[in-house]
Amino acid sequence: MSSTPSSAPGPAEPLSLPDVEAVARAAHAGQTDKAGRPYAEHLLAVAEGVRRRGGDDEQIAAAWLHDAVEDDALSERWLREAALSPRTKDIVRALTKRAGEPPEAYAARILATPGALLVKEADLAHNADPARLAVLDGPTRARLTGKYARMRALLGLDG
Repeated sequence: MSSTPSSAPGPAEPLSLPDVEAVARAAHAGQTDKAGRPYAEHLLAVAEGVRRRGGDDEQIAAAWLHDAVEDDALSERWLREAALSPRTKDIVRALTKRAGEPPEAYAARILATPGALLVKEADLAHNADPARLAVLDGPTRARLTGKYARMRALLGLDG
């Protein structure tokens, strides 16, 4: 009778949150936000925002990865093959804006994907943080403030 040692490879273990964080930080290494800050600071803020709002590990993993495919930091193929839960992958896909996509369609996809709204709420909260916006030039600050307010309204987060 043969036995399989406990260290034998089996189905891929899901990536742990520290692993997901490491992947996201590496994927976005060298990138900066609109204010010139390291992009990983935004990812951390969104992940922590999800945690503070009661999000689960799948949502926190999605928060770390929410911009990775959209920014071409990771490919759709990477996401498809990654050792992540289907729910985490669905949330990342829901949050990935598509070229030319109307905001209404983007918001509808987020609302239709279980768990995605909480991640987007944390993302918008950090993006619209007055301290972050204050360092931008006036026209950029005004444009982004309007964009974030419109998305909050489309998602029903203003009520």
